[in-house]
Amino acid sequence: MKLHYFKILLFSLLLNILVKNKLYITPPTPTITSRVLNECDIYRSIYVKDEDMKSVKENFDQQTSQRFEEYEKRMIKKRKKCKEQCDKDIQEIILKDKMEKSIAEKVEKCCLMCGCGLGGVAAGVGIIGPVAVNEWAKAAMTAATEAAMVEGSKAGTKTGIDFGINYIITELKNSLSLYTISSSPVEKVITVEMLNNDTLLIESLNTHYRMFCNISDFNNEQAFCIMAGNEYPQAQSFIDTSVKNIVGYAKQSADALTTKVTSETIVKLTEAKTAVVQASSVTYNTAIIVSIVVILIIVLVMLIIYLILRYRRKKKMNKKAQYTKLLNQ
Repeated sequence: MKLHYFKILLFSLLLNILVKNKLYITPPTPTITSRVLNECDIYRSIYVKDEDMKSVKENFDQQTSQRFEEYEKRMIKKRKKCKEQCDKDIQEIILKDKMEKSIAEKVEKCCLMCGCGLGGVAAGVGIIGPVAVNEWAKAAMTAATEAAMVEGSKAGTKTGIDFGINYIITELKNSLSLYTISSSPVEKVITVEMLNNDTLLIESLNTHYRMFCNISDFNNEQAFCIMAGNEYPQAQSFIDTSVKNIVGYAKQSADALTTKVTSETIVKLTEAKTAVVQASSVTYNTAIIVSIVVILIIVLVMLIIYLILRYRRKKKMNKKAQYTKLLNQ
């Protein structure tokens, strides 16, 4: 190591100090360049006065600004588009919510009104129905009794008339030996009018006597002519007495039989028609009860639907209120 003497002294003097005693082992010199910056180097640029770097920097800043502006424009368009879509979706949601709310309210009101209306109908049917059926049963019983009386009277009258006519025919054949009257069978000659008026039968027998049992040529072959006699006044008296006895007994027996058959028929028909009316009344009462039960079930279902829809709507409104509260926060 050479040191100049004049740096210490004011004159030049070469000194060979430490030349003889220099070390033969040299320490390793670090070859790695330290890239650690000092605090003063952090804020200091080495390219402040470099024109190329300034140009590059300005170009970079310009391109970056341009790209940021383009990006901002695209973002504005996207934000606008998203906002429009969001507003559209919000309007659709609001419209859908209004429609659902309106439908739900209408269904609720409909269920409630139907339930109330049907409940009133059930109450009305329950109150008015049995009363109406009872009144109908009374009227039907009266009508059934009257119809039974009419039918019984018809049946009794017909039975009495048939018995009276048959009795007269039988007595004419057995007592007077008359099988034909004026060349006609007895069955065709005897009528209801003769049962009620014996004069008609007397006239018919007198005519028959004059035709077949005449006095000039008396017919001895007919038993009626023999019983009546060959003299007309005697025969007329015989015919009058016999016919009155036969028709009188037939009339009396027919009236008694008519009364008996009429009363029996009225009782039977009244019982039958009363049973029909009672069965119909029971059927109507059962139908009314079933109708009331069905109406009450429908009312119950309507009320359940109304309560479910109301609960769901309230739950949805509470949830919506919570969302609104969270959005406002």
